[in-house]
Order: sequence, then structure tokens, then C-alpha cells
Amino acid sequence: MPFETIATGIAPSSAPVSDANRAGNHVWLVAIAEDPETGAIVASGIEEQTRRTLMNLDQAVRAAGGTLADIVDVRVFLIDRNDATGMNTVYREFFAAPYPVRATVVVKELLADGLRIEITATAVLSSVRAGT
Repeated sequence: MPFETIATGIAPSSAPVSDANRAGNHVWLVAIAEDPETGAIVASGIEEQTRRTLMNLDQAVRAAGGTLADIVDVRVFLIDRNDATGMNTVYREFFAAPYPVRATVVVKELLADGLRIEITATAVLSSVRAGT
């Protein structure tokens, strides 16, 4: 297999996806606003959903041996363009300058009922754990 799957238990439980995949020092990540304890989508507000999504992203990148500072590229999917302000407010709690490159896309809907945000990201780790 050309990549290693990093399991953290935070990938959407309803979908056949990995939390993160690593090849060398590159890690590809996905996160949604799902509570890892209950599997439920968190409260409907964009701030709460963004915070949970970024907490899940942080957990996934840490499981791969990195930190949010290693993330170089982020793709944010929102269902409402009016959520961008609230998302950006919370985003700044997790990322500091220099910020990763980011695209924010408004989509008609996301697959999970009640989900307002989904984030995918790419990290480049400064070092790779021995044996991987």
C-alpha cells in the first residue's frame, strides 16, 4: 500500500473514509462536526460546528505525528455563505499567521443531516516517525 491509514475514531462513522492517510511526510486529513464520543453532529451553529471540526482535525493530525502548524492547505466546505464570518472567527482560534493556503467553497448541502461544515487539509510533517 502506498500510504498508511491513521485511525483516530473521528472520521464520519456513516461513511467509508479514513481519518487521515500518510505517505512519507505528507498527511491528508478530513474532519466534520461529529462528536467522537457519540457519533452525533454537534449543535447547529456554525461556530460550534467549526470548533468541533477543527478539534477533530487537530486530533487527526496529532495522531499522524504532526500539529496544526504542519498544515499547509485547507479546503472548507460550507452550506451557507453567511457562515463564513463565524467560521473565520473560530478558524483564527486554531490557526495563526502564516496561515495555510485555503479555499472556501459554498455547496448546496453536505451528506450528514444538520452538517454545516466539512474540512479537508494537507499537512507536511517536519519529520517522519521511525519505521513509517
